[in-house]
Amino acid sequence: MSGEVLLCGKVIKSIAFKKKQITKEFQKGDEVKVASQEYGLIGSYCTATIVSSVGNYQYRDKYKTLLPDDEFAALEDVVIGAEVRPVSPDQHEIMSEINFRLYDMVDVFANDRWWFGFISGKVGQEYYVYFPTTGDNISSRMV
Repeated sequence: MSGEVLLCGKVIKSIAFKKKQITKEFQKGDEVKVASQEYGLIGSYCTATIVSSVGNYQYRDKYKTLLPDDEFAALEDVVIGAEVRPVSPDQHEIMSEINFRLYDMVDVFANDRWWFGFISGKVGQEYYVYFPTTGDNISSRMV
């Protein structure tokens, strides 16, 4: 059993800390999702806009929902390309075409950020999503 738990932990870490090959160079004004590397927030993404390239696949971005401590302007940060991905297509246009299955990996917006998780069940129109980085299992209406 402990071997299975260890293996599961390694799989979760490989997803949350995925070192992906950088295949896209982002441009000023691109809308993106930025992976959090902060303890307690691993597995979540915040939406941002690329402000500028600072060289070697590093970008200055401006978050849409995160504010600095003074809360007057959106937080800006420098991130590496491996932490950045394009935003998902408009969810309302494609959600009616998707039939989720048990254990499908999904992104869910909760607590002001996007989190990756897995479909763990369905009751009526409510899907239950398990978030392996936090251990939470919540219901989410995916329509």
